[in-house]
Amino acid sequence: MLDNNLQAQLKAYLEKLTKPLELVANLDSSEKSNEIKQLIEQIASLSDKISVREVHDKSLRMPSFLITNPGVDSGVRFAGSPLGHEFTSLVLALLQVGGHPSKEAQELLEQIKSLEGEFHFETYYSLSCHNCPDVVQAFNLMAILNPNISHTAIDGALFQNEIEERNVMGVPAVFLNGKEFGQGRMTLSEIVSKVDTKADERAAKSLTEREPFEVLIIGSGPAGASAAIYTARKGIRTGVIGERFGGQVMDTVDIENYISVIKTEGAIFAGALKNHVDNYDVDVIDGQSVTKLIPAEQAGGLHQIETASGGILKSRSIIISTGARWRNMGVPGEQEYRTKGVTFCPHCDGPLFKGKRVAVIGGGNSGIEAAIDLAGIVEHVTVLEFAPELKADSVLQQKARSLKNIDIILNAQTLEVKGDGSKMTSLEYKDRTNETVHSLAVAGAFVQIGLLPNTNWLGDTITRNRIGEIEVDARGETNIKGIFAAGDCTTVPYKQIIISAGEGAKAALSAFDYLIRTSTRTAE
Repeated sequence: MLDNNLQAQLKAYLEKLTKPLELVANLDSSEKSNEIKQLIEQIASLSDKISVREVHDKSLRMPSFLITNPGVDSGVRFAGSPLGHEFTSLVLALLQVGGHPSKEAQELLEQIKSLEGEFHFETYYSLSCHNCPDVVQAFNLMAILNPNISHTAIDGALFQNEIEERNVMGVPAVFLNGKEFGQGRMTLSEIVSKVDTKADERAAKSLTEREPFEVLIIGSGPAGASAAIYTARKGIRTGVIGERFGGQVMDTVDIENYISVIKTEGAIFAGALKNHVDNYDVDVIDGQSVTKLIPAEQAGGLHQIETASGGILKSRSIIISTGARWRNMGVPGEQEYRTKGVTFCPHCDGPLFKGKRVAVIGGGNSGIEAAIDLAGIVEHVTVLEFAPELKADSVLQQKARSLKNIDIILNAQTLEVKGDGSKMTSLEYKDRTNETVHSLAVAGAFVQIGLLPNTNWLGDTITRNRIGEIEVDARGETNIKGIFAAGDCTTVPYKQIIISAGEGAKAALSAFDYLIRTSTRTAE
């Protein structure tokens, strides 16, 4: 199960255990049960603080195992083998149940401990999903901290009957007390805010009570992180506010073009960004979305922003680095069947369509890469490209055309997503060469047609172009003095991580120059 190198690493981690662990396996005679038995026995052999016990409880999923302390019935349960991307979730669960403290903010940990009520969470994951571990780990931690919370992480590929019954067509998919709770990447703070009905009120109060910043960075992706590091190094009072640290990078699988880093993964890269920022005196405000910008002239001397929770933050200067999001097709049925067939991540959701027919919308690099990845999992892939030719690199085109279960249709305009009310069943498209309409019977559609800037919240405050990108000059400054922008939300061409990071640094230096040349007077 675990090779010698992995065993040695895990053994070193398990030395951090301060409390005894018990792995309670609920197994049957299946091959997967035997695999799990081997895994937990191998883990137990690496530490004298870990014991294994087997039960045969038909009321619980088989195969599954509970990570708990001797004499305790609660803990973290995995239904399936937590390898692949979920191996980190397994290691963290072992450590945290074994007494090793979490690195999350103490305030957030106390908030979890104080949650009242009964919360039984179930998370469906796939072993190839790079978004799933963060969600699994968040719910695991909540179950460890609060005895009123339970969590079962379920390998969707192993429990296909549940996937079908619950119409799960995208992971991570979370259920609370048997009902749908959420789908897709969620941070711990977002989850707690959703569960804790008074969280917004407390967050708003905490934000509004903060002293004004000298520079406030809105958005915590590569551009925002870079800007924060540069301003903090100048000794400027810096704040960063964002919905999730890392931004769009968190949805990226492999990164191979960030100079000096030969290859990494999006989640790992985002973690490195956070660690770097945490080395400086930066007030990082996570899990908060900004809804309004009020320039200094209208706000009484300081730029001001308002959050969805009702909080208010003030600053002498602002850097907007809110990034971009996946572009929607904008056709009937798309929103109705989102996460019920319409999806954006082939790595995360591909395994859920095993043996089925799917479509990929878009013939750029991301679209053709998605088609190639999916071809190894699903029965058949049809690529629909609006233009008369593919935009993907020639090497990707050659690879896709060499695969027998990939069809490519050019001049195809997607018209409508159709379904039976609970899941997608087909896709309607028009042949732009002769205006004929065709129906494509598919269980899923993977949308890969580019990005749109996250700037709608700005309204008419900042000058933007026709697609919503913020117009900036060579210094990253917007049409309002003291307000700068950087990264994928701006008109700067070529949306790349390394370019966003550079633009963030530029905006930070411009903000610093602005601050030293303007009055330090702040409004009450």
